[in-house]
Amino acid sequence: MNDLVRQHTALSDAELDWLHLLVSEWQLLADLSFADLVLWVPTRDGTRYVSVAQMRPNTGPTSYQDDMVGHLVPRGRRPMLDAALDEGRIVREGDPEWREEVPVRVESIPVRREGRVLGVIARNTNLLSVRTPSRLELTYLQSASDLAQMIAAGAFPFAGQQLDMDSSPRVGDGLIRLDAEGVVQYASPNGLSAYHRLGLNTDLVGTHLGRTTAELAPSRGPVDEALVKLASGWAPRGTEVEGNDCVVQLRAIPLKPKGTRIGSLILLRDVTELRRRERELITKDATIREIHHRVKNNLQTVAALLRLQARRIDSVKGREALEEAVRRVGSIAIVHETLSQNLDERVEFDEIADRVLAMVAEISPGQVTCRRTGRFGILDAEVATPLSMVLTEVIQNALEHAFAEGQPGRVEVSAVRGGDRKDGRLLITVRDDGRGLPDGFDAKRSGNLGLQIVRTLVEGELGGSFDMVPAPGRGTQVVLDVPVRVEK
Repeated sequence: MNDLVRQHTALSDAELDWLHLLVSEWQLLADLSFADLVLWVPTRDGTRYVSVAQMRPNTGPTSYQDDMVGHLVPRGRRPMLDAALDEGRIVREGDPEWREEVPVRVESIPVRREGRVLGVIARNTNLLSVRTPSRLELTYLQSASDLAQMIAAGAFPFAGQQLDMDSSPRVGDGLIRLDAEGVVQYASPNGLSAYHRLGLNTDLVGTHLGRTTAELAPSRGPVDEALVKLASGWAPRGTEVEGNDCVVQLRAIPLKPKGTRIGSLILLRDVTELRRRERELITKDATIREIHHRVKNNLQTVAALLRLQARRIDSVKGREALEEAVRRVGSIAIVHETLSQNLDERVEFDEIADRVLAMVAEISPGQVTCRRTGRFGILDAEVATPLSMVLTEVIQNALEHAFAEGQPGRVEVSAVRGGDRKDGRLLITVRDDGRGLPDGFDAKRSGNLGLQIVRTLVEGELGGSFDMVPAPGRGTQVVLDVPVRVEK
């Protein structure tokens, strides 16, 4: 719609926003009317109309088999559009049109905003299904007529009340029509069933819906007053009512076809099962986070025991081996700590990488500086855990072997993701400016435990590649290339 309006019309951004608000709400009008809706807007030069949106009813057969959006019609070909646009009134005169052997009644409803008519809604009703209307259909049609008058007067949709129409109740879910005092004039079968599930034992017609709803809800006090007003339809609002182990979603739509409130529509839907599933998901999320929290605590306990054991060992190599194990366990604990704070199994890895750098840098405090450049981004947990261990091993290896004791130096971790690398891969380079690799060194054949761990995790767990080569100029660089999920 944005493209069509900006290409063909002179509407302002504010007027385009009004059309978006209307289109977000007009499924209601289509369902109440049992009719197709097409929104026509005059072109910039005023010689044609362009159709910018279309809606089919959920309550009846369509009048259009084809998509009408984008069609251009010369002014004068459809006199009812001209009359509605020029005179600013709803136009119903005229004989039915025949489309593919189907009689269609056409009406034109001007779309007004702040006194200006922006376009016209063509309401097209398939007359093949017309029969003696029931009480439900009469209520629908009367409500549709009231809404059409409000659109023509610029009183509908309600400014600032755009809703998520995927979650909002629809006409077929349940409808109740109230008079100006909030007394029920008509309740559809689905609407009545929803109130029966809330605990109502009588009929709704003739009752004050606001007071009845408040009596069925378990709360008392000021909340009741607000619920009474909302369920009486005084303002365009939505809420949920819970009672008798049932949850019903309500949406109030005041009807003011001539500027004065004559009643209201209440749309309602039983969302008990939906809310039950949401609570189960919340409970599941909380359980998963608690598990990550406990795993983190257990890993920290293991690290503390290893650290305590290292202090009791006289062998230098044994002590160093246990300290390496402490850092390996610590890197995994950092990931689980981050996961315990998230609602999903994905983590912002930049924070983890920085914490791993700080933890490993304690090997040579004040001598070698460690820093990160670039961005890892958000990673899945199954990638983040082995990758944190790989970073720990690679950085630890650089700090232990690249520099002589007391020698200052620098270790830099860079990550490239996104930008030029949109193929779903992450390139990580760990570079130091130390003494470099010994002659004949082959990372794939090295017996170093840390490098064996790196190779196993990168190639086996992550499905990536690992290489260790001399850095340009001086030092060593480790290059890791791993597949990751593309960020959206």
